[in-house]
Amino acid sequence: MKIRGEKRQWLCHRQRAKGVLSYIFFYLFLTSAISLFTGCSATRDLGDDELMLDKVKVVADGKYKDISTSQLKSYVRQKGNARWFSTVKIPLGVYAMAGKDSSWINRTLRQMGEAPVVHDTLLARQTCEDLQMALQNKGYLDAEVELYVDYKKKKKMDAIYVLHPGQPYFVTPYSTQIQDSVIAGLLAGRQSLLKEGMQFNAETMASERSQISSYLQDRGYFRFHKEYVTYRAWKDAQKHTVALTQMLHPFQTKENGDTLHSQYYIRNITYGSGAADDSVIHLRQHVLEENTFLRAGELYSASDLQNTYNRFGRLSAVRYTNISFNQVPDTTLLDAHIQIQTNKPSTISFQPEGTNTAGDFGAAASLTYQNRNLFKGSETFSIQLRGAYEAIRGLEGYKNQDYFEYSVESRLSFPRFIFPFLSSDIRRRITATSEVSLLYDSQDRPEFHRRVLSAGWHYKWRPENRHDNYTFDLVDLNYVFMPWVSETFKREYLDNTTGSNAILRYNYENLFIMRMGLGYNYNNGKLALRTHLETAGNLLDFYARTLGGGYSNALGQYKVFDIAYAQYVKADFDIVKQIAGGKNDQLVVHLGFGIAYPYGNSQVLPFEKRYFSGGANSVRGWSVRSLGPGRYKDQDGKINFITQTGDMKLDLNLEYRPHLFWKFNGALFIDAGNIWTLRNYEEQAGGRFTFSGLLDDMAVSYGMGLRLNFDYFILRFDLGMKAINPAYETEDEAHYPLIHPRLSRDLAFHFAVGLPF
Repeated sequence: MKIRGEKRQWLCHRQRAKGVLSYIFFYLFLTSAISLFTGCSATRDLGDDELMLDKVKVVADGKYKDISTSQLKSYVRQKGNARWFSTVKIPLGVYAMAGKDSSWINRTLRQMGEAPVVHDTLLARQTCEDLQMALQNKGYLDAEVELYVDYKKKKKMDAIYVLHPGQPYFVTPYSTQIQDSVIAGLLAGRQSLLKEGMQFNAETMASERSQISSYLQDRGYFRFHKEYVTYRAWKDAQKHTVALTQMLHPFQTKENGDTLHSQYYIRNITYGSGAADDSVIHLRQHVLEENTFLRAGELYSASDLQNTYNRFGRLSAVRYTNISFNQVPDTTLLDAHIQIQTNKPSTISFQPEGTNTAGDFGAAASLTYQNRNLFKGSETFSIQLRGAYEAIRGLEGYKNQDYFEYSVESRLSFPRFIFPFLSSDIRRRITATSEVSLLYDSQDRPEFHRRVLSAGWHYKWRPENRHDNYTFDLVDLNYVFMPWVSETFKREYLDNTTGSNAILRYNYENLFIMRMGLGYNYNNGKLALRTHLETAGNLLDFYARTLGGGYSNALGQYKVFDIAYAQYVKADFDIVKQIAGGKNDQLVVHLGFGIAYPYGNSQVLPFEKRYFSGGANSVRGWSVRSLGPGRYKDQDGKINFITQTGDMKLDLNLEYRPHLFWKFNGALFIDAGNIWTLRNYEEQAGGRFTFSGLLDDMAVSYGMGLRLNFDYFILRFDLGMKAINPAYETEDEAHYPLIHPRLSRDLAFHFAVGLPF
């Protein structure tokens, strides 16, 4: 009866919505129903004394700010079966559908699904002990943990771990005992993690041991380790205090017993390859020394040792690095030997690929030559030849329907700053890359032929042991020219005095772009921030207008070398934050904002610098380049890839990402955003940004996705549905597709590689 009742409700919803969207909800309901019944049948093979673990909860009877039950769940050794979107046990249902025999279909169902989790009393007892230990490590020394079992029907049960933390203990008094006077003097100027009056915390005490060890190892104490630091504690149950003493023990030898710890100095540093002729290394001596942070005559430092490993590890010419130390007998001197094995200098690779540009399928292939040690300084030189072909659909009045592209690209990368006036100390402290690039790209479409010639000098650098990095484009030159335009395209679009021609005409003229840019990125695993600022044409404008190096054409644009140049400023800001979840499920929020303004010699942004909305990484209820600007709606549908672009973009995304089973992950998402123009272009009516119209211009979509995670890459499938459409003109187009959905009009399917943000 319940199934029939749900089915009647679905049929009514189908008539009311007048769309096929309800099919999706029906299949979700059907899947949930299957999961329910198969979940019940999953217990059919359990023994008389076995129970299936359904849910696991961790609750605390006290309210203490440092007790997080969500974090303590990681100590639970046995959890219930996985739930899709935290509700439905689809993997368990798939497993239960398998029969008892070993046919291939049953084996496949068992591999794809998940066997029922049978409650294990031993794991439950160990979980109680682990939770109790975790609470005691946080200072709740009288903590107790109880397990309550809630028995259910169909041989199921819930496990509830109840925490009784009791009152916390505080450190008082706190003292130190250091039997090495030299070390005592060194540690006197260090800020300790431990202090009197703090809540007792074993994790903080362990961190203090590690930090003391690192602190001393960076100051020459080659043989010091954290086992020399111990603690003595006395518990006072009446006062809920712990008398804590930190002890630093002397160095122990078999010959002399207890003695002072010694500081070691580096005497010599040598290099070798580990081969028959150990002295032959295919790197210049200057490069070896520049990447070595250990210094002869200076104290040994563990941080310098690690930095040396890191620096050699990032050199593309280096395959393996090993650093060994030999103590000079009866002294505190160390000889360091750095063994380096290099990679083969040259490689050639061939890579075929499939292409899909706005539904036009094609193929491409590239041949790449790479040399990882061009000048014996781990410089990486590469040259790539690429060819592509696409069959273009929907064009009429042209001689052919084929698109051909050929390109040659060359890059030379230096693993250091190539810049004058930089001190050697700055070069050593910053991990940097300098790169020069050249590109020639030839594109032959049925409508026109396009050529792009680019050259640039770029820097990337990252401070040591930081989560942030920087990019600086010192100069980036782009010359775009059109050697041929078909008469059909010229007649219908470029020479036509009606429609979207100002933007079209500008983007199909020869253009020179000379830009500079600065970027900043930050990523700590939970928060990712990307910003970029660039400007173009200012130096050329100064040369053309002030120094008389150029002249203006009929459109009022100045030219340099008989080519009009672009002038604009552009800024982009992107932030991704994981606000909840852990390893198997995350709730992620994303904000993306970009703005660009053409001025001086430009009234319109170059097409490559304009923003578009819709697609797999934007508002996913719209296909790529089909949303905006603002409330603009394309009239003829022919050249909307030009007119549906703007000077400003806003993206807001909320996505829940649960693990499903095997390598499959799911997604539920809500997207909002649009693009706008900053100038009032007649051919983009309703596209200009205004603060008063911001909310009315926002497009909203929702949907679900499936991701296949192979670790080194992710295949992504997303289904997006329009919820609010700002570009509607008739009731049939619907301002609120959320209320009046139509699958043929409002659904967009996206296939992509990688996460959307």
